[in-house]
Amino acid sequence: MSTLTAQSVAPVTDVELSIVGMTCASCANRIERKLNKLEGVSATVNYATEKARVHAPDGIDTATLVAQVEAAGYTAVLPKAEPTTQDAAEHDPTTQLRNRLLVSATLAVPVVAMAMIPALQFTYWQWISLTLAWPVVTWAALPFHKAALRNLRHGAATMDTLISLGVVAAFLWSLYALLFGTAGVPGMVHPFELTIEPSDGAGNLYLEVAAGVTTFILAGRYFEARSKRLAGAALRALLELGAKEVTVLRGGTERTVPIAELVVGDRFVVRPGEKVATDGVVEEGASAVDVSMITGESVPVEVRSGDAVVGATVNAGGRLVVRATRVGADTQLAQMAALVEEAQNGKADVQRLADRISGVFVPIVIALSAVTLAFWLGTGNGVAAAFTAAVAVLIIACPCALGLATPTALLVGTGRGAQLGILIKGPEVLESTRKVDTVVLDKTGTVTTGRMTLVDVHVADGGAATGEVLRLAGALESASEHPIAAAVAEGARARVGELPGVSDFMNVEGLGVQGVVDGHAVLVGRPALLERWSQSLTPALAAAHAAAQEQGHTAIAVAWDGEPRAVIAVADTVKPTSADAIARLRALGLTPVLLTGDNAVVARRVADEVGITEVHAEVLPSDKVDVVAQLQAEGKVVAMVGDGVNDAAALAKADLGLAMGTGTDVAIEASDITLVRGDLDAAPEAIRLARRTLAVIKGNLFWAFAYNVAALPLAAAGLLNPMLAGAAMALSSAFVVANSQRLRAFK
Repeated sequence: MSTLTAQSVAPVTDVELSIVGMTCASCANRIERKLNKLEGVSATVNYATEKARVHAPDGIDTATLVAQVEAAGYTAVLPKAEPTTQDAAEHDPTTQLRNRLLVSATLAVPVVAMAMIPALQFTYWQWISLTLAWPVVTWAALPFHKAALRNLRHGAATMDTLISLGVVAAFLWSLYALLFGTAGVPGMVHPFELTIEPSDGAGNLYLEVAAGVTTFILAGRYFEARSKRLAGAALRALLELGAKEVTVLRGGTERTVPIAELVVGDRFVVRPGEKVATDGVVEEGASAVDVSMITGESVPVEVRSGDAVVGATVNAGGRLVVRATRVGADTQLAQMAALVEEAQNGKADVQRLADRISGVFVPIVIALSAVTLAFWLGTGNGVAAAFTAAVAVLIIACPCALGLATPTALLVGTGRGAQLGILIKGPEVLESTRKVDTVVLDKTGTVTTGRMTLVDVHVADGGAATGEVLRLAGALESASEHPIAAAVAEGARARVGELPGVSDFMNVEGLGVQGVVDGHAVLVGRPALLERWSQSLTPALAAAHAAAQEQGHTAIAVAWDGEPRAVIAVADTVKPTSADAIARLRALGLTPVLLTGDNAVVARRVADEVGITEVHAEVLPSDKVDVVAQLQAEGKVVAMVGDGVNDAAALAKADLGLAMGTGTDVAIEASDITLVRGDLDAAPEAIRLARRTLAVIKGNLFWAFAYNVAALPLAAAGLLNPMLAGAAMALSSAFVVANSQRLRAFK
């Protein structure tokens, strides 16, 4: 029966399905192969997130995809658009596992103790063991048996097949020995041995194997499920960061409504201590906003009318009135969550290799178990020895650790990155970071702030004071919308406070502005504007103007009442953290390269300030791709950091693209990693985190492979008791999960 409604049956090109019923990486591999059999379909199934990401051509609807998953023996549903903490609690897979584990452990411990300690083997102890083991093998191990039967109906074998076969075989053999052999004789003593001794098997019990293996594997499954939830906690935390209610201004009054009712254009109030409900622009008020939960930046950001604010940040100061510009799935918070989830659903090449191996691993193990049984029987070592060795092979080979090696590390790594303001789009990105040796940095908005700032004031000898120059020039420029004018006005306010009013304001196109401030006729702009009014710069001011331009600054002249008074320099200043960030990139073995469309003078000034030697200046937007391609042709593996529309193609061309979160949507979409803070200092952090995550993945895979390769021969040789094999298998999964959790401490 389809789990989708008729409304969802529509042509799709990209869809995500939640998969129900997977128990191991082999299950994920089966579903993936089944979906990819559909013509034109490309699907990846992730065991850790229990989701399938499907790219399908037009004409294939979701019902067809669901039917294909169900044909493999599993269930598929469309995930909810907006998962909540309540949903997560209601569908917590650890609850049922925990209950089964508690019951299983309570009953299995005395069974194992009696089997291992001869002093506890009182008269009829074996029958007590049977009574205690029965519910463990039937009820507690039921998920394994159901999965094995489901797979059998579809002609497949997974890890559950190995577990179910081993547990059932051990229990049925024990039942046979009790009812028809000598194991049920009163006073029977059954010594516990780590090695296998030849025997006829009629007096041997393996109830401790059936109960113990079930308990160990349930424990492994429980801690796996729990760790997966913990690893995905960063994503759920992101989803829960936003405000639940908002105070909107409608009809001149304040009304508190659920956040879902907020629409673009609404004006809402943010009081001190409250969260900003959604992305917007401040229309009234001024305050400091704590943005640490979004960007990781600890210092509050000052905002006033006209400044943008991000949803889920906290108002730490005065009352604000904000106009909503983005709501729901369009907000930065929602996009961050979507990027994190998308990254966690992907697969790196190392994981694809692990999935292919686990897909063929189970049938090979079953065959090896049969060969082991036949070999031991053929060499005359007895049924018990043959049976025990064969069961140990089945149990020790369960590829839990193999299936969890990559997903758990990826979940933790990308989740931790989200908390630090680093969004890694996919696991393939991790492999790119390992080889990168060159990092190309766009100048404007990446190394520099991307906006003009007042940097210097040169006043005429014996003329007006600097404060008076800024007060009059800033007042006149405040009436203009030009970026240079805005820089002068903002710098003036910062230095002298409130600015006086302006009358008779006029913008002289291409030259500057003029007007009356405090009774003074003021001119601000190019020297040519002053010359129109016969107010040429003095030699000293002309020299200062030329010097400012040589440094890559934009120089503007100021005059009033018929006399030139000063030269003001504005520039796109370097971000405070850029020099340190570039030093850290060098420490990671990367060679920084500055790329800009600005002139060579400006580019060289910025490069010298931050410690970059190689500069590509006066590069047209269309030529940025060529610079990246040229570096790649020289054998370099290139990372590109940018923020603008003109960087998008270069970001896509580079081996690794990093986009500033303060940049354009096009740049962010074209990149592999998004630096939410808009701070270059996040770039080395992102590369370090990606490399650390990849190292953990490789370590996990090594130990998972090494475990199986080393343990299988021991089991086949009869050197591993099946119960110890089950414990070792569960511990290998626990090791992989614990190793991945170390990424949560990344700083």
